[in-house]
Amino acid sequence: MASFHTTRRSLLALAAAPLLATPAFAQQPAWPGKMVKLIVPFPAGGPTDIASRIVGQKLGERLKQTVLVENRPGASGSIAAAQVASSPADGYTLMMLATPTLLAPHLYKSAGYDTVKDFAPVATVYDLPIVIVVNPKLLPDVTDIKSLIAHAKAQKQPMNYTSSGAGSFGHLSMELLKQMASFDMQHVPYKGGTPAITDTIGGQVPVMYSDLVAALPHIQAGKLRAIAVGSPQRVVMLPEVKTIAEQGIQGYDAVSWGGLLAPKGTPAAVVQRIAGEVKQILADADVQTRLLNAGAIARFQSPAEMGQRVQQDYARWGQLIRDKRIASE
Repeated sequence: MASFHTTRRSLLALAAAPLLATPAFAQQPAWPGKMVKLIVPFPAGGPTDIASRIVGQKLGERLKQTVLVENRPGASGSIAAAQVASSPADGYTLMMLATPTLLAPHLYKSAGYDTVKDFAPVATVYDLPIVIVVNPKLLPDVTDIKSLIAHAKAQKQPMNYTSSGAGSFGHLSMELLKQMASFDMQHVPYKGGTPAITDTIGGQVPVMYSDLVAALPHIQAGKLRAIAVGSPQRVVMLPEVKTIAEQGIQGYDAVSWGGLLAPKGTPAAVVQRIAGEVKQILADADVQTRLLNAGAIARFQSPAEMGQRVQQDYARWGQLIRDKRIASE
């Protein structure tokens, strides 16, 4: 008789088990079950911010969930990156990585994060072309890289060039060119691209390595002459301007770019879901046009491809920073 009661209790317990488990499963809704934050480590209005807002809006529509874009600028993006790195790895905090933030740990002693180790790459979003421009009144005969190098080598003192700041991507890219082409120029750093461009147009400095988005209106107005782009391929905004590699510096490659990161440990299924949505977003012609209007070129890469790009850029630009003893001001 006892055996019968024991068997009956066991059967009842087994029957109740799914009912008891149901509330536990109900506490784990499918992602995304709430608002997603997209952190922009730069001020509003720049290409990183604009790209984040374009992609964030479309991502929210596809996920049927709010994607809130939040600007947290400072120290080349390192303040925001350190905060994101320590955020919960639950898929509800993302950051739009840009090249300055990728490289900041090499330039700031207390950046507070490791770009390679502390994040889960999600997807690249855009490339931001950079361009070498000269003041055509000061350097009427400098029309390409060959004539720039010849002019620089003919000077008794190193010729000045500028960028948006010490340790900026324009600064690093020109130092790479100097290293590969064996010539010298003196960097005159400015605090921001706008004052640097203003003084290049004004004749205080004859050469600048600039983001294309900042220089393009002045190139189109004839106030600056574009002599080369840093990317391996020509860019649609300046199709007639040759790349540096095309002009004889084989292997030269300098492209600023941006892409989505999540804190390390974010579930792989969430990362892949976001990457898939971003791929579809960037395939849209309207999105591509809106990015171009902001000076950026849509470019999707998968989490694995973005991770490889992060590692490669972190290593090669880090080596240049150490070799040239470059520090951010």
